[in-house]
Parts: sequence; C-alpha cells; structure tokens
Amino acid sequence: MMMMMDTFSHVAGITTFKASLALSSSSVRSNCVPRLPATTTTKKKKKRTAPVVLAARPRNDAVDFADPEWKLKFQADFAERFNLPHLTDVFPDASPIPSTFCLRMRSPLTENFADGYPSDEEWHGYINNNDRVLLKTIHYSSPTSAGAECIDPDCSWVEQWVHRAGPREKIYFKPEEVKAAIVTCGGLCPGLNDVIRHIVITLEIYGVKKIVGIPFGYRGFSDAELSEMPLSRKVVQNIHLSGGSLLGVSRGGPSVSDIVDSMQERGINMLFVLGGNGTHAGANAIHDECRKRKLRVAVVGVPKTIDNDILLMDKTFGFDTAVEEAQRAINSAYIEAHSAYHGIGVVKLMGRSSGFIAMHASLASGQIDICLIPEVPFNLHGPHGVLRHLKYLIETKGSAVLCVAEGAGQNFLEKTNAKDASGNIVLGDIGVHIQQETKRYFKEIGIHADVKYIDPTYMIRACRANASDGILCTVLGQNAVHGAFAGYSGITVGICNTHYVYFPIPEVISYPRAVDPNSRMWHRCLTSTGQPDFI
Repeated sequence: MMMMMDTFSHVAGITTFKASLALSSSSVRSNCVPRLPATTTTKKKKKRTAPVVLAARPRNDAVDFADPEWKLKFQADFAERFNLPHLTDVFPDASPIPSTFCLRMRSPLTENFADGYPSDEEWHGYINNNDRVLLKTIHYSSPTSAGAECIDPDCSWVEQWVHRAGPREKIYFKPEEVKAAIVTCGGLCPGLNDVIRHIVITLEIYGVKKIVGIPFGYRGFSDAELSEMPLSRKVVQNIHLSGGSLLGVSRGGPSVSDIVDSMQERGINMLFVLGGNGTHAGANAIHDECRKRKLRVAVVGVPKTIDNDILLMDKTFGFDTAVEEAQRAINSAYIEAHSAYHGIGVVKLMGRSSGFIAMHASLASGQIDICLIPEVPFNLHGPHGVLRHLKYLIETKGSAVLCVAEGAGQNFLEKTNAKDASGNIVLGDIGVHIQQETKRYFKEIGIHADVKYIDPTYMIRACRANASDGILCTVLGQNAVHGAFAGYSGITVGICNTHYVYFPIPEVISYPRAVDPNSRMWHRCLTSTGQPDFI
C-alpha cells in the first residue's frame, strides 16, 4: 500500500468490545451453509440502569491500560482487523486498469467544459482508497452516560475509522472477462429485488455482459434441477415493484467446497451474496476457500436482515419497511382493544434476538402501552409483572395494547431443542403464550378481558420496500459492485453514520447486534409507553 495509506491506517482508531470480539470468533452460526462449524456467542443481558463499560481488547491479549502506548497498540490492531482483503494479497502482481465506470455527461453542462471535461482526478468522481468514515461520533464523558460504550475505565476518546465505499479510479477485473452471480439466502425481506436490480444495472454500466442469478439460495449451486437465471437490465427493470426475491430464497445448502467447485465449473469470478449473519459466514467461508485455491474471485456481501441486527451498521435494508408495516398491525390491535369492553391487543413482531423492530414500531405508533424485547428480562406474574400492569391499565384506561418481539420471554416457554434448516433454534410462540396467560389471569381474578392477538410477520416480510429502504437498497447494490471491481473480497457493504462503508465480513458476524437497555432510544421507548420495570 502507499505511504499515505499506511499513515492513515495507524491513526485509524479502534473498535468497541462488540467489534473486537467479531474476529476472535473463528466460527459462527451459518444460516445457509449448515456444514460450517457453528458456534454462537450470546450477549449477556444487563439491567438498563447499569453503567456500560466495555473493556475492548485486541484479538489475543488483554489491554494493559497502564501502558502509556495502549492507544497506539489498539490503533494498530484495529487497522489490521479492519483492513479490507484484496486480490493483491493473493496476486501481488495483479495490475489495475482504468475504471470503465464513468458518470460524466455526454455533453457539457456549462461553458467551463466547452472544450471537454477535466481529468478524472480533477473531476472527483471516484473515491480515494485512503478515504475513511468515523465509526463512532459521540465522545462519552463518563461510562455512566446513557448508551456509553467505553474502551477504558476513564472513557477515553479514541477515533475509529472504517473504509469508505464507492467507485475507484482503478479496477482489477476486465468487464468482458467477468461472470457475475447473485444469490439470496435465508428468509424473505423487503428490498431484495431492489438490491438485485441495482447490482445488475451497475454491472452493466461497468460493461459486464454475463450476469446470472443462482436460484433458491446456496442450494442452487448443487441442485441439478435448478438452472442459473440469466439477468440483464431488461429482466430486472421492474422487479422492485413487488416484494419477495426474483431468485427465490432457501436455508441450508451444500458444503463450501462444493459451492466453490460449482463456481469454478460455471466460470463465476464475482459473487454477490444477500443475507444475514449466517449467510455472511458462508460468504466468508467461500472467500477463504477461493483464496486457498488461489482463484481470482471477488465475494461481496450485502447484509439482509429485517431485524436490523448486524453489528456496526446504522441499519439494514427492510427494517424501515418492517417498522412502517408494523404500524398497521398495531393500529388494528389498538382499534380492537379500544372498541371492546376491557379490550387488550397483543401484537408479536419480528426479532429473534434483537428488539429493534418492536422498539421502533412502539415509538412510531404512540399506541403501545407495553413493549417487550429479548434484551430486557421481564416477569409475567407477580406484583411487578406484565399481567399486574395490564390490570392497572384496564382499571385506569379501560384498554391496553402490548407489543412483543418474537424472541422475548423464551424462558417462559417449553424448550424443544428443535432447529430449522439454518441451524436456528425454533422459538416458541411468545405471543400466543401471553394471550393465553392474559386470559387465564383475568378469569382467575374475576375481571372481564377481551384479548385479541395479531401476528403480521409473513405479511411484513413479503412487502415491497418503502421509499427509505428503496434508496438504501439502491446504494448498497451499487457499492457492492464498486467494491468487487475495486478488487476487494470477503467484505460487506453497509451504512455507518449516514455514509456507506466496507467492512471485512468477520467484523460484523460474530453475534447479532442487540438493543442496549441503557441506550437513549430504549429510554425514549419507555417514556413513550410509560411502562415500569417488570422485574
């Protein structure tokens, strides 16, 4: 790398405990490649009143805060872990070529360009490889400040920088030699078609002629009955107008070795993988196998999770749509509850291990009296339980609306140890359980209660992306292609502090991102609902 790059990297700051854990977990849960080694790091739950002091550490050794140079050592560790894998790591003699991606107008817009356009460098149409985006923007003055994520006991400020996404002036693939493939894995999510569409459109702008879709997730690499789907702008032009995935989705799939064998046979040298944590684990394993075989292949992920539970990112596509569509279910529950004598509406929303949808939907609607999420423990029964508060609401308001994330309260349900095709534990239905317990409780105390239960999960998943997610999907798809042509592999693209960035996949997949019970957003939700602690 150039000297400028090295200098910038050493002042690149460090990551928080959550990010530094990511690479230390060498094997992670896989949603779509079940033959990968699978371990899951579970985040410990904490009371919302507890101060948050995150003692981040380098990959192997604990930090010695007595060392006056600990920040510099941390910075070096951060720079190493967040350095993006590149084709030149395996092919040091790989020569870049001028980019075939150019957005300059065909005719001058002003008299200043009457004699032609300036050079690309002066035009500033490309992203410099040394550009960075600040990962954290708040300098917390105390570890007891709401939402504080401190590195050391003194809550020192250390800058943390990540690579900016976008088109580069030099590329490492000749478009005429590229065969690009797109695969969508896991469950449905609003915006899948939008991302597919813009990956295809951007590839064509670069000059790629061979673009295919792999049907039904990683399964499409091995199932002889499934043929790859030729893609072009004409094919994808209007697919964003409907929900679902043009390519189909599935869980499970062949081994990583079989997938890479299939890629070699098909001549695929760019692979775009749309999926969540497990799917990205599979993508990273594919990247590693390609490196092991010394294949000139770029593997780029686009994080897809409706739960918004990918580490280090502002949000993932589909989340805004899910929150917006959840309003319909909440409003229906509200109307049902307020139209009945002692009516209680219960709405279950998505969120296996993270309560972002339930929290944001509760805030957005203004109609929720109780919001229950996986990160915050609660009791149903007892003097401080949810049911006792429902009784209070019935007595004071005449009705109540409760919102619960699907992963909340699993300790109340019988565990079966059953798993789906992705290796995910099959959760019990907490919504039905709360409905039944509520009916039983009010019957036992002799108070009439009319309980209605709504589960809009599959209606929300199948929706078309709204405007906000549509824009996010568009830019993510474009930047995924820019990253691949720039020679990066084993990376994923996301939004960080409103800017688009590239992350090494291992840094974002060690475990799901979760709501911080000491965050201002959760405190805002509590203010909105007026609910007490249920413990």
